[in-house]
Amino acid sequence: MAIEVTHIDYGDLKGGLVRMMERFKEEGTLTGEPEEDDRLREDPNAALLGLLYDQRVRAEFAFTGPLRLKDRLGHLDMAKIADMEFDEFQDLFAQKPAVHRFTNKMAENTQKVAAMLVDDYDGDASNIWDDGADLDTIEKRIRKFPGFGKGKASKIKYVLHYFGHRDFSDD
Repeated sequence: MAIEVTHIDYGDLKGGLVRMMERFKEEGTLTGEPEEDDRLREDPNAALLGLLYDQRVRAEFAFTGPLRLKDRLGHLDMAKIADMEFDEFQDLFAQKPAVHRFTNKMAENTQKVAAMLVDDYDGDASNIWDDGADLDTIEKRIRKFPGFGKGKASKIKYVLHYFGHRDFSDD
């Protein structure tokens, strides 16, 4: 499903996310696959994990990583992911094509993020941003999660905006 997005300035960014937003302007798809974009729009947990995985891999591969994981598990239920035995989870994570090239660390971070989402946000990433919090507050919340430093947390605005989870066109 094609969506309309008011483009926002991302001139301060570099890298794969910029390439994805440029593609969206030109072709109407972020990942290169409209169906994958739709799946990321439908699942805030997938969008958050996509940003987590956006590290030392092509951005499109990073953002579709949660979809590969969801296909293998049949869900992205954060409580179930947090409770899985690590070795079993890591094996699923590493199946070809791997969810991420750093299977050990990203599988570990995924389970930690899942546990924090369950404990602090009822297992739903949208609860990080859907309470009307300003961008500064959202970024501070994101930085508390493992694998999210200041630089990565600053990209949440673009991820939420372009995947349709929160409109930042007036900011």
